[in-house]
Amino acid sequence: MKCVDAAGETVVPGEPGEIWCRGFNVMRGYLDNPEETARAITADGWLKTGDVGVMDTDGYVRITDRIKDMFIVGGFNCYPAEIENSLCSMPGVARAAVIGVADERLGEVARAYIVPAPGATLDEAGVIDWCRANMANYKVPRSVRFLDAFPLNAGGKVLKTELRQLSRKEQA
Repeated sequence: MKCVDAAGETVVPGEPGEIWCRGFNVMRGYLDNPEETARAITADGWLKTGDVGVMDTDGYVRITDRIKDMFIVGGFNCYPAEIENSLCSMPGVARAAVIGVADERLGEVARAYIVPAPGATLDEAGVIDWCRANMANYKVPRSVRFLDAFPLNAGGKVLKTELRQLSRKEQA
């Protein structure tokens, strides 16, 4: 197992990278689908998991996000789970989900979707101000939307595809 950067080079311990693994227990490929196999498995047998993780010096890996969810703000990689975890420490926030949305100047920026805690009174400006005081500027959501509940799959995971659709409808 190893963590690699976008060029497939191993990152130093403590740095985030895509988790790759190989071994006798890793699939050889997708049945009758050589194109997907080529996207998922390197020529030397490494399976690209699509997960972002951080490996420590002892080889333990902490999974932190998904490559598909990552977005780039002015050249900086933004991992939604990191922003979401920070937002969930804000008083009045029950749950948070973050997606990248198009931005003319920076390429993409964060949009936060928040489910307020019962009885909490939150507004967009207050959330953004709190984020500016608690996050690096490139991670700060440029917009905030409030929902009563998130769309969830059967496993309880937020369906970010539906949040992206909601965002696209808003821009139309």
